Amino acid sequence: MTRSLLDFADWTAEQVQAIFDTADVMHEVLARPVKKVPALQGMTICTAFFENSTRTRLSFELAARRMSADVVTFAAGASSLSKGESLRDTIETLNALGVDAFIVRHEASGAAHLVNKYSAKPTINAGDGRRAHPTQALLDAYTLREKFGSLEGKKITIVGDVRHSRVARSNAELLPMLGASVTLCGPATLLPKELARRGVTLTTDVNEAVKGADAVMALRLQRERMNAGYLGSLEEYAATYQVNEALMERARDGAFVLHPGPMNRDVEISGSLADSPRALIVRQVENGLAVRMSVLYHLLVGRGA
Repeated sequence: MTRSLLDFADWTAEQVQAIFDTADVMHEVLARPVKKVPALQGMTICTAFFENSTRTRLSFELAARRMSADVVTFAAGASSLSKGESLRDTIETLNALGVDAFIVRHEASGAAHLVNKYSAKPTINAGDGRRAHPTQALLDAYTLREKFGSLEGKKITIVGDVRHSRVARSNAELLPMLGASVTLCGPATLLPKELARRGVTLTTDVNEAVKGADAVMALRLQRERMNAGYLGSLEEYAATYQVNEALMERARDGAFVLHPGPMNRDVEISGSLADSPRALIVRQVENGLAVRMSVLYHLLVGRGA
């Protein structure tokens, strides 16, 4: 297995299945009174987050500690980056201090690849610009697999700000590999045509997108990444593209609802639907811990490490 997880370009369905199988074991660990194993004892994991994060950063830090690793948290705002130090020099400094693996989130697409190049250590992309967020896609797929048993033949619809979503891109890469079809839906200004490929359909028609879907994921409008002109107004967007109970009537009976977070309630998703029994949003967070434990295990001590 590859020593890094930057995207899914060089991954196979069999390797992803191995991650899921180990995540099942990690769930058993997390159910014990003492939720800890010594798998990464003696190793040091650096979480290098150049963008704000709650779920991903805490999930990774807890995952590493559950496997007895030491965790170094790198805060960009309190580092020498504020004095003009380059990303390369920062990573080489951390590398010289004996870091064994890097978990990187950065606003620039491709930053995780650079960290991997400069460090030559296992690197996990925790989100780079709008390009990729592979562990989010893994936990999304794992959550759906938990409900369906298999993703083969399932229709997964993703609605919202696709243009700026690294989550949408990673899911469009991973889910077809596992046998699902993906429909990406949003306003034309937020729906890049280059994402259309085998297993991935693009449409601006939300009713058609959700028709017959086995699961629907709502995406946050990433206004911090937008320039003027992408949207008329939030009210206009919500009136057309909000994932709510009325829209879900077009999906399959019992279809599930997901959201990668953070949510803007009653904008891209209705608060009542987010709190309903068909929503898997909290379960996504729970599964994220087991999946990230599994990823760390495979990259650092599993076969190929």
